[in-house]
Amino acid sequence: MKKKVLACTMAAALCLSMLAGCGNDSGNAGNTGSNAGNTGSNTSDTGSNTSDTGSAGGSTGEVTDVALKVWCPQNQVDTGIMADQQAAFAAAHPEWNITWTTEIVGEDNAKTEVLKDVDAAADVFLFASDQLIELVDAGAIAQLGGDAEKLVKETIADSVRATAMVGDATYAIPFTHNTFFMFYDKTIMSEDDVTSLEKIMAKETADNVYNYYFESSGGWKLGCYYYGAGLTVFGPEGNDLEAGVNWNNATGVAVTNYLIDLINNPKCAYDGEIAVSELIEDHRLGVWFDGSWNYETYKNILGDDMGIGVIPTFNPDGNDYQLLGFYGSKCIGVNAHSKNMAAAVAFATYLGNEENQMLRYQKSAQVPTNITAGASTEVISDPLAAVIVKESNEASVMQPSHSVFSSRYWTYAGAIPTEIRSGEINKDNVQEKLDTFVKAMTE
Repeated sequence: MKKKVLACTMAAALCLSMLAGCGNDSGNAGNTGSNAGNTGSNTSDTGSNTSDTGSAGGSTGEVTDVALKVWCPQNQVDTGIMADQQAAFAAAHPEWNITWTTEIVGEDNAKTEVLKDVDAAADVFLFASDQLIELVDAGAIAQLGGDAEKLVKETIADSVRATAMVGDATYAIPFTHNTFFMFYDKTIMSEDDVTSLEKIMAKETADNVYNYYFESSGGWKLGCYYYGAGLTVFGPEGNDLEAGVNWNNATGVAVTNYLIDLINNPKCAYDGEIAVSELIEDHRLGVWFDGSWNYETYKNILGDDMGIGVIPTFNPDGNDYQLLGFYGSKCIGVNAHSKNMAAAVAFATYLGNEENQMLRYQKSAQVPTNITAGASTEVISDPLAAVIVKESNEASVMQPSHSVFSSRYWTYAGAIPTEIRSGEINKDNVQEKLDTFVKAMTE
């Protein structure tokens, strides 16, 4: 069930990367740590609070050698944010002589890479919130206590905090919202044109211009059509396995037929065949969906010609439905097997504080989850932040994080648009294909 966001407090906005649920951070797969040594096999009990977040050796003046490996997406390296944060943290903690290893792993890939070898994974990693359950189930992420837990419970908006918790236990620090919204080229589409997919596709444009860009993101963006029409996977909360999956009912058939027409429309560009950036450079794309992580890229290309807004409505069966995108957060987690637990938790806590959330906002347009930062004049006057709040309130659904959902949905849902594009799914076999999808999800 969607958790409402209080528009009066920007930090109460949202809460997804990913592909695999989370707000996909495109192009962020890089060195995922294959050249890193084993960080040790002494494991921590992930059920016990990691309350010591601070100054090991500080009271005696001793200096302890500490090695910390950090995984973060490309944008945190390219903008210099991570390097700045590491330098500032080291200066604030003279009790630790820190050797840093920073490797590029996108939030969308974090769980996959961590679970390949928890002992060799990063001490601190950024990940999409829908991955949390599987990380907890695998004993790969430390439960947070002390200053870290206090930070989450006292400074993070309620609606977002839930994305980093399992029951009453806190496992991560949400640092930004993870959902997508609408971008459009103002030289092609007006504000009125982009209120519905029907209007978008009906707009007369030049022969070499695409009105819309279809991207599934492995099922992450695909879900907005089915959830928008009132369909669910394992109930409204995504955690009721007994509720099953109803995508193969009459509404699901209508939505899939709609997608067949949309994907095969010559005015619809298809992801993987041509890039958004290539199209918008020449003003050849009207509307596309993406997140705040690519906002600056598009703004630099289009300037004042770039428009943003809530994703539109669509009408697959004679009824207008609001598309509903998955909503989650991006979080900071600590490896439960870290050999330097106190320093790792302290650094994760530092990354999630008000100052560093504002730094990420200023350098990479990631809207803060911190209540004070989110309520700052700089944030509340920002059109991007306003759209994210509006998107979360009007056009989103909490992204399911149940392990069964995660282990099945991304594989099976992600295949639907691929098979539509190839012709394997067509209007003659939609019911059969949806029945197969539901069976795969529920058996």
